[in-house]
Amino acid sequence: MKTSDFYYDLPKELIAQHPAEKRDCSRLMVIGRKSGEIRHEYFYNIIDELNSGDCLILNNTKVLPARLYGVKEETGAHVEFLLLVNRGDDVWEVITGPGKRAKPGSRFTFGNGLLKCEVIDVLEGGNRLAKFSYEGNFYNILDEIGQMPLPPYITEKLSDNSRYQTVYGEKLGSAAAPTAGLHFTEELLEKIKEKGVKIGYVTLHVGLGTFRPVKVSDISEHTMHSEHYWLPKETADLINDTKKNGGRVISVGTTSCRTLESVATFKGKIEESEGWTNIFIYPGYEFKCIDGLITNFHLPESTLIMLVSAFCGYENTMNFYNVAVQDKYRFFSFGDACFIA
Repeated sequence: MKTSDFYYDLPKELIAQHPAEKRDCSRLMVIGRKSGEIRHEYFYNIIDELNSGDCLILNNTKVLPARLYGVKEETGAHVEFLLLVNRGDDVWEVITGPGKRAKPGSRFTFGNGLLKCEVIDVLEGGNRLAKFSYEGNFYNILDEIGQMPLPPYITEKLSDNSRYQTVYGEKLGSAAAPTAGLHFTEELLEKIKEKGVKIGYVTLHVGLGTFRPVKVSDISEHTMHSEHYWLPKETADLINDTKKNGGRVISVGTTSCRTLESVATFKGKIEESEGWTNIFIYPGYEFKCIDGLITNFHLPESTLIMLVSAFCGYENTMNFYNVAVQDKYRFFSFGDACFIA
């Protein structure tokens, strides 16, 4: 298939610039995976779409306030750093801007000296390795001086950083939020549990590659970025028990989906697992674990709309995306959601 097959025309005003006033008051499109039938709901009604005996699998990663603004010590020139991957021993892979100011040996300071670093290497592709120095707890300092790394299509400033976190996020490490989970409130999760739906957690630290455009015309030639995941034993047991008892495994978000499908593909079964995945799911892929998917509306020609097309069928997917545009759903990270099963 061609990348252009996944294009749709999206008016700019439908790109959500801020979250819904209340998390679970976003709109929800319910789509029949086989039939393509469409219904329009609100997210707080997701409970009506779930059955006792089902399980929801959520990604409990937490977004780092990883955007840092500082100055170059030698010149005082302003710089921006974006933390990507913790390489250990206070060394991080970072994106810097402007890059020409971040040559090996260059030193930078952030938050009036709360955080300092030295660039120690330039990687293929232009990212840098930087070694940081500080007093106290690195992540507490990030909470104090860092900003949320909002996607480039969000141009308005976020007034409350917690709105770019899920209410259940706890494992720090993401460069972006697992946005399907942003719709859940603690109260809604409790109601879901009371209905007899079990909840399990995986961790996949979302990389900025999730926003990287597909630059090849033939999608089979695209190389996915790698992301670190962890599927704990209790979640593996929950999934296996759910399947054995006839329930559905419903993935909250494409990140949870990629984690489960990676393990099922690489291991041949669902079991405790940790590692890196660059799985690329597009039409023709045979799903091995999930039975349902809760997700937002994704960018045209992105790997995420390709994953949705693999699960729901290409024709169904492009149809419900066109309906979403016509009915003025809100798109992308702070936008509305859909439930496919």
